[in-house]
Amino acid sequence: MADASAGSTRKRRIWVAGHRGMVGSAIVRRLAGENVEILTVGRNELDLRDQSAVRAWVARETPDVIILAAAKVGGILANDSYPADFLVDNLVIETNVIEAAHRANVDRLIFLGSSCIYPKFAPQPIREDSLLTGPLEPTNEWYAIAKIAGIKMCQAYRRQHGRRYISVMPSNLYGRNDNFDLSTSHVLPALIRKFHEAKLAGRGEVVVWGSGTPLREFLYVDDLADAVVFLMDNYDEDEAINCGAGSDVTIRQLAETIGRVVGFSGELAFDSTKPDGTPRKLMDSSRLAALGWTPKTRLDEGIAEVYQWFLREKAGELATV
Repeated sequence: MADASAGSTRKRRIWVAGHRGMVGSAIVRRLAGENVEILTVGRNELDLRDQSAVRAWVARETPDVIILAAAKVGGILANDSYPADFLVDNLVIETNVIEAAHRANVDRLIFLGSSCIYPKFAPQPIREDSLLTGPLEPTNEWYAIAKIAGIKMCQAYRRQHGRRYISVMPSNLYGRNDNFDLSTSHVLPALIRKFHEAKLAGRGEVVVWGSGTPLREFLYVDDLADAVVFLMDNYDEDEAINCGAGSDVTIRQLAETIGRVVGFSGELAFDSTKPDGTPRKLMDSSRLAALGWTPKTRLDEGIAEVYQWFLREKAGELATV
């Protein structure tokens, strides 16, 4: 990774906002192998929703690069149940950090969005120019609108102030430090927990939300972290850039894979009274591939790694809940 301070021995100072989350922690792990100084600050020390506090912290710490991985995230149920929280918290966080970056003369910022920014019925695989060409998926439109606003903020600061702020759109992510709370989690970690608990209890059936037919693309979070570090030095354009795994699976296929990894030998049942969400969501990541980056982790390998992490870090804790 090239050093932005050419002719100087000073390490680049990179602030990973949201370093304790699944994405942020993966980026910190990836950056640990680079010749940089990693800046982090916990929520108990800095509330990213506090504009004056964020401005003061950024001005004092003077990062060279900000990677904005902080966000309020959740699955279909959480998004549908708390639309105001998902809209307001994410708008405030991204506005505060991006504006503080500009005020402190931080020239490089990477904003992490989400594939849910694209229209529900966008042509597949979804190209970056599909943005704002149709209605969003209703169950997570509040989060999507906040993320679209973040993309537009980066574009606005580029156009008005010449800032080198970029936006990266990951597909559905999974990995270590994921959320396994069944009421707020995404489908993959929720299924890992469901299959694990069914296996321990000796149950013969696991119920999966929806019909099992929607197609989803899942990217291992450590692959995303590698892509972010790559893009930090190899991408500087106005348009957001997609980062996906390059292939998708049905929710049924995902559940079957997780069942095999966990060692569950029972049956699957599908609760069609629960929402499916978008029918298909596969992103076109050809622009990123043309730059020279592709993901390395197969879905079954990634799920196996996450399940081992879950057994070490979460299974005992959740068993007492």
